[in-house]
Amino acid sequence: MNIFGKNSEARPASNPGVEQHLVGKVAVVLGASRNMGRDFARELAAHGADVVVHYNAASSRAEAEETAGLVQQAARRAWLVDGDLTNPATVRKVFDAAEQAFGRIDIVVNTAGVVIKKPFVEITEAEFDRGFAINTKAAFFVMQEAAKRIADNGRIINIGTTLLGATTAGYSVYAGSKAPLEDFTRALAKEIGARGVTVNTVAPGPVDDSFFHPAETPQSVEYLKHMSPQNRLGRIDDVTPVIAFLASPAAGWVTAQTIFVNGGFLAR
Repeated sequence: MNIFGKNSEARPASNPGVEQHLVGKVAVVLGASRNMGRDFARELAAHGADVVVHYNAASSRAEAEETAGLVQQAARRAWLVDGDLTNPATVRKVFDAAEQAFGRIDIVVNTAGVVIKKPFVEITEAEFDRGFAINTKAAFFVMQEAAKRIADNGRIINIGTTLLGATTAGYSVYAGSKAPLEDFTRALAKEIGARGVTVNTVAPGPVDDSFFHPAETPQSVEYLKHMSPQNRLGRIDDVTPVIAFLASPAAGWVTAQTIFVNGGFLAR
């Protein structure tokens, strides 16, 4: 595991018009080098949080440094840490690094994931193992470590998928490996709720980013657009306000929930 500090002295927040309800809080964003993770880190910083930016490996380090730069542009401190979250020992080291950098953890957002889209009968054992290792095992041990470390009145937020409630061909391993998040969320919320800690899963629909497109064809993209009453894919900035709310003091009565953010793609 490689730790790279961008931990300069915090300056007064300079985000006019944005409520600074997270000043003094520390957020750990897993999978923050790009896509939703990057924007979640930037959004939490805009509201005043210092951010631990996790990335998986050296190949995404440069992008993680860009994320850290966005945090610093919001006049907040950033700390970079990498590691393979499918190894529980590495998960512990990531949280160790967060505590060493900032002395506390208040918000944990787990965006790490992998999408596999293939017909059910073509899924290999290696693909099955990879999907469940990242989407299920890693998520479980991130939540477990978060529960041990997070401050009272903290926030644990998982990123799931609208496919938790939809039937769509080709996503058996992706949807199946994300499905346990709902049960993990409900169970952990019950176990640590007395401390004021909330645990929720946000389930976006198809989002127009580089996580979504590699698994799709032009035809499937058009189909998925038409599934929304607004006839478009989601944008990351459709999801970030939900993360900011769940991380805020105002969300203290929202826990054990799966919150679908999909423009009407699916209602449940």
